[in-house]
Amino acid sequence: MIEFRNVTAGYGEFMILNDLSFEAARGRITLLIGPNGAGKSTVLKTLFGLLKVKQGSIHLDGKDITGATAKELLTQHGVAFVPQGRNLFGQLSVIENLELGGITLGMKTCHERIPEVLELFPRVKERLHSAASSLSGGEQKQLEVGRALLLRPKVLLIDEPSIGLSPLVVADVFRLLRELADRGTTVLMVEQNVKSALRMSDDAIALESGRLVLHKPADELLGDPHIERLFLGGAHTAAVATT
Repeated sequence: MIEFRNVTAGYGEFMILNDLSFEAARGRITLLIGPNGAGKSTVLKTLFGLLKVKQGSIHLDGKDITGATAKELLTQHGVAFVPQGRNLFGQLSVIENLELGGITLGMKTCHERIPEVLELFPRVKERLHSAASSLSGGEQKQLEVGRALLLRPKVLLIDEPSIGLSPLVVADVFRLLRELADRGTTVLMVEQNVKSALRMSDDAIALESGRLVLHKPADELLGDPHIERLFLGGAHTAAVATT
């Protein structure tokens, strides 16, 4: 379980998250929603040690991980992050990108795990020796996720996985995330394609100005007539209107 306890964090002296507290349960997909600037991506970056916690604490399975570096979170705590956009080495092959993703494992362990990861991505498997830049947008996103999965993470943080992808490819990515959660991985996701993401998520957290304004089962939120306001703005007003 991920726990944010009264976390304040941001960029330099500019705080984005303000006294934020929430929990994300193991083996479930928790979707972060809210208007632009609400702090959704900042939650992921703070959890992954890319931004400093000014106040409060972050816990994983009861252990305080506040202040841990990205490397420590990845190698010691099993937290992997797939950021927004393309984050591959385009001139390197698919297999070389995977090897770099598993570099902390040692080459022997990395090569033992690559086949099991590729079983999840048959299209990527067929392009093993192709340059990453030659893959389609969907294949590149699958490669990014596969690279993160080499470390067998307990927690997967993923930011806007559908950007630039066709609806069919997005559906494939969402199905994969659902499968990972069903296997016990905790998935914390930011996704603008909110209605589709809610259909495959377990829980939804709405943020506004870096504060928690709503935490509900995803299926309840999907049926909320005020859902448009919940992710385009005015989350607090909408939450009050449904109580």
